[in-house]
Amino acid sequence: MFNVPAPSASAVSGIHSEDYQAVRRRSTQLVAGLSSEDCALQSMPDVSPAKWHLAHTTWFFETFILLPKLPGYTAFHPRFNFLFNSYYEAVGPRHARPQRGLLSRPSLEQVLEYRRYVDGAMQQWLSRCAADELPLLQLGLAHEQQHQELMLTDIKHVLAQNPLLPAYAPADAYAAQGPAPELQWLSQAEGLYSIGADGASFCFDNEGPQHRVWLNAFALASRPVSQGEWLEFMADGGYARASLWLSDGWAWVQAEQRQAPLYWYQEQGEWWQFTLHGAQKVDSERPVAHLSFYEAAAYALWAGARLPTEAEWEVVASQHLAQGTLPPVPAPADYESQYSAPSATAVWRSGVWEWTASSYAPYPGFQAPQGALGEYNAKFMASQMVLRGASRATAAGHSRVSYRNFFYPAQQWQFSGLRLARDI
Repeated sequence: MFNVPAPSASAVSGIHSEDYQAVRRRSTQLVAGLSSEDCALQSMPDVSPAKWHLAHTTWFFETFILLPKLPGYTAFHPRFNFLFNSYYEAVGPRHARPQRGLLSRPSLEQVLEYRRYVDGAMQQWLSRCAADELPLLQLGLAHEQQHQELMLTDIKHVLAQNPLLPAYAPADAYAAQGPAPELQWLSQAEGLYSIGADGASFCFDNEGPQHRVWLNAFALASRPVSQGEWLEFMADGGYARASLWLSDGWAWVQAEQRQAPLYWYQEQGEWWQFTLHGAQKVDSERPVAHLSFYEAAAYALWAGARLPTEAEWEVVASQHLAQGTLPPVPAPADYESQYSAPSATAVWRSGVWEWTASSYAPYPGFQAPQGALGEYNAKFMASQMVLRGASRATAAGHSRVSYRNFFYPAQQWQFSGLRLARDI
């Protein structure tokens, strides 16, 4: 399911208790400026209300740690397992995902009370748990950090439906980044390379096992495509030329009547976009975001390039990070920097997840663990595409080069962009 080296027993109750409290605190901080009405809305089936995220991440600790491992623990509410189970068939039936926005009860305050109840019990468990139980804690914390990113993307989609275009964070946080770095091509010779997590530190099961792949010579762009470059694609009829699009993508463009990325709109001849700071003019220097895989593939063809495979992306990222030879990338200047600490891989935190040409499938030798937690990743390994990197909403520890994100080709509400590749 996941891997993390076991620490010494003396580390159990101290450092890990602090880690637990910090991750849990951040979730509530993310909704501190929202109303209870904001936290209850669901704007589409892919979006979950912020209140649901707060409860589901709590349910995870209650279901997989407290109920089976803390003697005498009693569930906070007998029906919360039905309300806040996401997709774990082995755990039992659940409330339908598209109807999460209909849950006016429990209230936001009761959900916060649920969090306090579980947090108190978790402190008891942390004071007595064994070192070999800590991987389960690490998984729970990583799971909550994933939902923190989803909370931001979901809140953005919810607020975007409001004609008032309300801001999540102050507009003055939307500072100029300066010019986009000049695009360079990072060449990679053909050869046999290792990809995947080596198991030396925490990773999700879908990041391994480490294995070798043969790559022909190629080059990867030193930065993602910018909003200014996307405007050029649009001006050249990018959304109107069927020859640029995959068949499914062209059908999607026509059905959805797409003419620009999600959240973009035109006003008095200028392109604007909705951001978590409200309405802002399209910024030519920033990476373009909220693209579907179909849009990314169409742009790559238009640009005379292609999307990289996930193996190509990982090999170049790993080598240039190790060598310190990547061109500088401007630091995040907007809301996400408030929630993500710098990391060793910050140079690849370009602000967007990057679509690859790789289908989401198990690596050679992958085996899903037994039990409910085996459903965490394995059952989604079909019909989706891999994204690499990290957005500025991603927790710093999740920006490792082996991390495999995945979404369906038509999905746009994540901070998803693209980086070009080409053959040599």
